[in-house]
Amino acid sequence: MAEIQPDVSLLIRKHALLNAYKHDGKCEAGAVLGKVLGERPDLKNLVKELYPFLKQIVDEVNRLSLDEQLSILKKNFPDVIVEVPKVKAEEKKLPPLPDADKYDKIVTRFSPNPDCALHLGSARAIILSHDYARQYNGKFILRFEDTDPRLKKASLIFYDLIREDLNWLECRWDEEFIQSDRLSIYYKVVEDLIKANGAYVCTCDPATFRGYIASSKACPCRNLTLEEQMSRWKDMLDGNYKEGQAIVRVKTDLNHPNPAVRDWPALRIVDTIKHPHPRVGSKYHIWPLYNFAAGVDDHLMGITHIIRGKEHLTNTVRQMYMYEHLNWEYPVAIHYGRLKIEGAVLSKSKIIQGIRDGLYEGFDDPRLATFLALRRRGFQPDAIRKLIYDVGIKPVDATLSWQNLYSYNRQIVDKVASRYFAILDKIELQIHGIKENLKAVLPKHPDDKARGNRELEVHQKNGIAKIFVSKSDKELLLSKPIVRLMGLMNIGDVKFEDNHLKANFKGLSIHEAREAEAPLIHWLPTQDTVKIILVMFTGKKNEGLAEKSLADEPINSLVQLERLGFGRIDSKSDDKIVIYFTSR
Repeated sequence: MAEIQPDVSLLIRKHALLNAYKHDGKCEAGAVLGKVLGERPDLKNLVKELYPFLKQIVDEVNRLSLDEQLSILKKNFPDVIVEVPKVKAEEKKLPPLPDADKYDKIVTRFSPNPDCALHLGSARAIILSHDYARQYNGKFILRFEDTDPRLKKASLIFYDLIREDLNWLECRWDEEFIQSDRLSIYYKVVEDLIKANGAYVCTCDPATFRGYIASSKACPCRNLTLEEQMSRWKDMLDGNYKEGQAIVRVKTDLNHPNPAVRDWPALRIVDTIKHPHPRVGSKYHIWPLYNFAAGVDDHLMGITHIIRGKEHLTNTVRQMYMYEHLNWEYPVAIHYGRLKIEGAVLSKSKIIQGIRDGLYEGFDDPRLATFLALRRRGFQPDAIRKLIYDVGIKPVDATLSWQNLYSYNRQIVDKVASRYFAILDKIELQIHGIKENLKAVLPKHPDDKARGNRELEVHQKNGIAKIFVSKSDKELLLSKPIVRLMGLMNIGDVKFEDNHLKANFKGLSIHEAREAEAPLIHWLPTQDTVKIILVMFTGKKNEGLAEKSLADEPINSLVQLERLGFGRIDSKSDDKIVIYFTSR
């Protein structure tokens, strides 16, 4: 590699640090090269010789934590810090709610089926519904839609898990309803609907009925007299029909272009001896389907705005027929686009089956995008809220980026996470020429002095001190004349022999390290460490060591393991600390 002049080296390092700090700790060689050539156009003819050296500096900077990068910028390039766009961004707000002025009080709802744990795909409906209600000083309702004991059977555990998730997301509800408590209400509405000539009891074979619908013809049951319809409804209530023998249908336009809208099913019979409901057992055998129960409740609960995915557009059309029969006013329906999440399993059935098969350890497995898993990994509710505000209520389809969520979350946890050294791939480094024991005193947080310091001691024997460094720093140590052990000393003349590294003590002065442009690396003493298990988002469990001060952190603390990333302390014992990895 050609020799690079010190002023060029300094210029490259400045722009590498600036680029990294602007982009959450990671700089990109091409962007750095562009800035360097912009400032020094005379170097354009030397790009081939310059680039390998530039790439080496970029790699060194990327190994530093964000705190270290900022520290070096402040100390070595204080005049360029103003270039870093770290001005607090204006808080995003939700756009005005359509037709809000039509109502004295805005009422929204989140209505989950308690058949699985909630995941990130539910965040849009929850947060938008809750936050719009709060923005307009309205009411936010939690409604459990548990009226399918046969196919989408609720489970008692999920009622409480959903409540916990909403509390964690800081979306607290004003009222709560459970549809399995409201069967008598639905039965009363059915009678009103039949009397209004808006519904009928159909006893046709399903295949036969589909034939009628496909040809836009009324089935024989549709035009029976009111007395016959009420008699059939009474027979349903009295148990004179078995599962599949009778169903209540809402009358619509039989010529509607979408066959799925034509005379849609509202209530059906379920054999609750075979399929008991987890809350009410076999007390009821007639159960409403989604469109009927949700449509009725939205009216009776005074919902003004329904915020849901555009897959419900057909349901809106169906429900409007029922509202028209009953002379009800339909709420404002806002349908947002489909939401995908990169690499996330959002299928409830796949999640549950994966747990049954042992693929996942539970609903809080770090490979999942459930709120339980995100909470365990150390994600913060406000990071999810900011991500959802980005997406908003636009009707276009969108894909959520994990990187965006990581970025929002990092901005939050960076302010509260104490810093600690940790090494997953240790290699011993023997330092010669040390005359006394040394101690590093480092702040737990660079911007919060009140949090105190942590201390790492290095003991020497016969002029030799032993520490651990990361194997990933081996090539850096071997290639640089001077390297700075963070907060401790300068070393040089590094060699590798007998499966360990050897180095010579080069002094304590941080000023000399800066003059030599010495890279910074983290380290650990060989004594007074604690074992850690870092559980990654892939489910992999990495074992390593951390400084002993980490053991003072309580469970649930958010910490930053220098150059590894952020994590949440999940459990502690006498011999190890388990940390769930959040993100870089």
